[in-house]
Amino acid sequence: MFNRLISCLASAILFLNTFTFAQIEFNFSGYAVELPVYSIAKKQNQIPFFQMEDRFLNLSRLRLRPVIYLWDGARINLEHETNLFYSNKESILDFITNENRRQLFELKWQPVKKEKLTITHFIDRFYLKQEFDWGDITIGRQRISWGSGRIWNPTDMFNPISSSNFSKIEKDGADALTVTYFFGSFTDLNIVFNPQRKLKNSNGAFRFRTNFYEYDAAIIAGYFDNRMIAGLDFAGNFFDAGLRAEGILSVNENDGNDKFYKFILGLDNQFTSELYGLIEYHYNGEGKFDKLQYEYLRFITGEIINLGQNYLAISANYLLTPLLSASISNNINLDDKSGFAGLTASYSLTGNLYVHLGLQYTYGDEYSEYWLYPHSIYFQAELHF
Repeated sequence: MFNRLISCLASAILFLNTFTFAQIEFNFSGYAVELPVYSIAKKQNQIPFFQMEDRFLNLSRLRLRPVIYLWDGARINLEHETNLFYSNKESILDFITNENRRQLFELKWQPVKKEKLTITHFIDRFYLKQEFDWGDITIGRQRISWGSGRIWNPTDMFNPISSSNFSKIEKDGADALTVTYFFGSFTDLNIVFNPQRKLKNSNGAFRFRTNFYEYDAAIIAGYFDNRMIAGLDFAGNFFDAGLRAEGILSVNENDGNDKFYKFILGLDNQFTSELYGLIEYHYNGEGKFDKLQYEYLRFITGEIINLGQNYLAISANYLLTPLLSASISNNINLDDKSGFAGLTASYSLTGNLYVHLGLQYTYGDEYSEYWLYPHSIYFQAELHF
């Protein structure tokens, strides 16, 4: 698969080789993250098969981001990540793979895979981008960022991420061909083709974005996983606050009665120079209201990232000093009353070195969405270069 992706990029380079070459330039950046976590199991989970234990785990991440500038308006971006994961005990949560179904090529390998230690290499971005006067074309593994929500993004059909995953810094890349056409400074059309191993199962969509009366608005339509998708999103001001909303209608191509809605509505506000607050509601029509009907298999394989239907997230951040901030949050499944609350302190040691100390407290009755999730105490250090 890796050789196939290399061949595709090489072919694209040869095709675009008709452009006048400038001197090739090179840029390099990246970051390293150290994330030790102490995980505290909830005693009510001590039943057969779901038995949980306290454990210590540590995730070391190194992400390298070279960029090669080829000729006028053309560049190749590569982002390679190495993860070293240690855990003194196994957990049932380790079997939740959340596989990325938008990646055609298998660009991941594990040179070390032991009982307590694994080392994983993967390429998360690898694309060629050519800019023109009218827009740009990008081919390869890339980040496609759609939507305006802060916590959930129903219109983001390419790079969804779970709000409960505090170890995730950025969204996964998708293997795609994208074309963007600029109509003006605030208006553009983004067309995306996401191939699958069987061409007839490939995904595709467009997003038309514009601005009116100081509101950014967009419409999307496409085809994903044998379903027809149509949606809207917008963001703007509501008095002194920021107002955001987005949503989709998803319909089975073979059964018009098999349909669901998803949407979010959120407000955020910078109350003072120190205090920021956010509230966001999410309706997930693909989920189930009754916890006994939750589709855990689809969750494990990454088809869905939430099990219930109604969610609410509230968070606040306060700047204690120019270098030290504290944040508090609560994300709740309104149907089964489970959720997770977080408390984090962040400090900037230097301009490129940051440390965070956090607590994530999970709650919920048996078989609720966050019932199995343990409490977590973690420390995170980030070095950017």
